[in-house]
Amino acid sequence: MMTRVWGGARTLRVLAAAALLATCAAADLAAEAAAESDPSTALKIGLLMDFSSGSADVLTDRQRAFELAIKHINAAGGVFGRPVATVVGDTTADPETAVAQARRLVDVEGVHAIVGPNSSANALVIAERVIGPAGVPTISFSATSPRLTAAADGDYLFRTALSDVSQGPVLARVTREQGFDNVGLLYVDDAWGQGLAGAFEAAWDGALNAVAVGRDQATFLAELRKSASEGAQALVVVAFEAAALTMVREALANGLYDRFTFGDAAKRVSLVRALGGDRLGGMYGTGPATASESAASAAWEAAYVAEYGALPVLAYVKEAYDATAALALAAAAAGSVDGAAIRDRLRAIGSPPGSPVTAGPHGIAAALHALAAGGDIDYEGASGSIDWDELGDLRSGHIGIWRFTEGERIEEVGAVVFEESDN
Repeated sequence: MMTRVWGGARTLRVLAAAALLATCAAADLAAEAAAESDPSTALKIGLLMDFSSGSADVLTDRQRAFELAIKHINAAGGVFGRPVATVVGDTTADPETAVAQARRLVDVEGVHAIVGPNSSANALVIAERVIGPAGVPTISFSATSPRLTAAADGDYLFRTALSDVSQGPVLARVTREQGFDNVGLLYVDDAWGQGLAGAFEAAWDGALNAVAVGRDQATFLAELRKSASEGAQALVVVAFEAAALTMVREALANGLYDRFTFGDAAKRVSLVRALGGDRLGGMYGTGPATASESAASAAWEAAYVAEYGALPVLAYVKEAYDATAALALAAAAAGSVDGAAIRDRLRAIGSPPGSPVTAGPHGIAAALHALAAGGDIDYEGASGSIDWDELGDLRSGHIGIWRFTEGERIEEVGAVVFEESDN
């Protein structure tokens, strides 16, 4: 760099003023850096979900879980003795909008961590274009695509939902146990649909005719006919609520299928109520689950009922609570709102060694007390063990099996344990 020097008093005054401005600027930067690591700075967590096109019931339950976690944290004294602040962003179903909303939360709202987004397609672009470069720890509670495992996220993306490498084989098993050996499969052609369909296909040992569809198609009749063209006995549905409803309705109306199995996104009471228990009663699906003997799950359920009157029946609600709690506990463990510091404590707060603590108001209070005293914790979440591997995926968990009933309800049938292979 070339520096040009002038002479004279006026020049000296200009140089002195410039030096003062530079000093002030450096001081401002130092102050900002100090604020980022200063425990007196209030932790701010953003919630990213598709509020525009997602199911209202699903969104309500997941936002309630987020807010319940914040309530439990703040009732216990908050993080660094200050209440945790929150802000919400609407990703919509469009990845570009999702990126813009994530940038708003980071650059404008100044969040230190993010819960969400809920979809795999949005999580993938946000991880690689926003949170990785910005260094903002983020935990998605329902983005399950296997593609997220290898996302270029700088180790800032974690999940409290199992990857679909675990759900696909269970969906294949459930389908096989219904007596089918030749099925059609319709799946949404995005990161989530491709991932679950691929995991199903890898585990399926019968005949299969898989057909990709667009999320916003008005009709799926052509794809349904193609999937049924080789004598399929049943249809496997890997689609979101509105698309799943249209697929099943058209399949029934045109005599293409009368038997179905479903991925987790179709676990909606609205489907069986719209189509009738006489049509969908006894049809099975898969999704997340918790161990029946979990004390953490029981404590969370009691707290949720006390707050909202009834338990949610939809998927990934407990996972939303755990994502929120984990970020707050990691910040408390780090003693900092710095993104890298929070990230580096996430694995520690969810695995041994450390004092076992659980979800729910008493468990969260005990966790914050232990961390404030300089101790270590092992947080057992409402959704299961929050023990992450080196890529931010859960090492273990449960895949649930459910079915629609003739009484137009959803019945939980059982759960399959998943343990990450060491191979």
